[in-house]
Amino acid sequence: MSGSPIVVLTALDVEYEAVREKLDDPRLHRHPQGTRFEVGRLAGSRCRIALGLVGKGNQSAAVLAERAIAEFTPAALLFVGVAGALHSHIALGDVVVATHVYAFHGGTSQDDGFKSRPRVWEVSHGADQIARHIARVRSWSQGLGAAQQAPEVHFGPIAAGEVVLNSKLSAHARWLQRNYNDALAIEMEGAGVAQAAHLNRALPVVVIRGVSDQADGTKEITDREQWQARAVANAAAFTRALAESLAAEEQDPDRHAATGTKRSSEMSGTIRNVAKDNARVGVQAGHVHGGIRMTGERRPPADPAEAVAGLAVLLQQARAADHLDEETYQAAQAELAAARETLRTTTPQDIGAVTLALKKVRGLVGDVAVLAAEVASVIALVQGLT
Repeated sequence: MSGSPIVVLTALDVEYEAVREKLDDPRLHRHPQGTRFEVGRLAGSRCRIALGLVGKGNQSAAVLAERAIAEFTPAALLFVGVAGALHSHIALGDVVVATHVYAFHGGTSQDDGFKSRPRVWEVSHGADQIARHIARVRSWSQGLGAAQQAPEVHFGPIAAGEVVLNSKLSAHARWLQRNYNDALAIEMEGAGVAQAAHLNRALPVVVIRGVSDQADGTKEITDREQWQARAVANAAAFTRALAESLAAEEQDPDRHAATGTKRSSEMSGTIRNVAKDNARVGVQAGHVHGGIRMTGERRPPADPAEAVAGLAVLLQQARAADHLDEETYQAAQAELAAARETLRTTTPQDIGAVTLALKKVRGLVGDVAVLAAEVASVIALVQGLT
């Protein structure tokens, strides 16, 4: 496993277990001050996850989020858990992804009443775009079971405070409706996590919540009906898909073009390996930065569908040579199958979905340099269709 991990934080044990179930061979990681994390990779993926439990409340979330950021230098920070819905169109089990987080308890008390002075943090544009694409594609919910209707994914503000709201009629509920009527859900940790990420050079942070109650006085009933576990299972499934996509973006050497930052190869020069006659060269370098371009006999076909089919054959050969384990091989073939289906059924072709699937394949086969380079060349071919 290589590359920066994705840190995933939760507040409750039921939330922690929902994410932990998705990790292969999680290993204990002890912080010097006693905080315990578990680090593993998502099953069938090269994406590394550092999982932590912060407990309830924004203050605890902020402190331990900062600790996790310093310890792991993550590519992104995700907070996953349950929340109460603030609007009737949001059903139990639906997923809410924060576009921004309100720390709504800030204010000033004056003679004519309490005046709200909130703080607000917006999700980064890139992370928001990836999350919305995952929601549109809807493949993230395939593992939830055929008997369950796929939950809806809602994007909008989340209100993060220090109280559990379980009423539509209380003074607190009316105050929220009056001052934060665009908030979709209410919870208790998002503001702390967002602040910690903001203090670390705007680290991408996404808050993902499964709706376990309607914040309307029925929380005890929904808790007895196991809606916490059901809602967080949905949120964890979406989190898995988002983490994989964020990791694929992190490993993409071309992602820096969108941010205006220079690639390492542009700053330190380009390494070229040249093979002549019958010689073949993989990668000769202690550290490889930027893209890898291979030239020689093999060139990807001009047709993207044919090129993706060719990758499937190369995967079979790599598996037969024992360069890939069975789980990685099956996961990569599933992504290639999704890419082929998208190329076949979408008009105009959904280049973004195909590219994302191929980037996941590249992340899966990253330890096999020649195969990863072949995938990179097909990605370039597909992106050239735009």
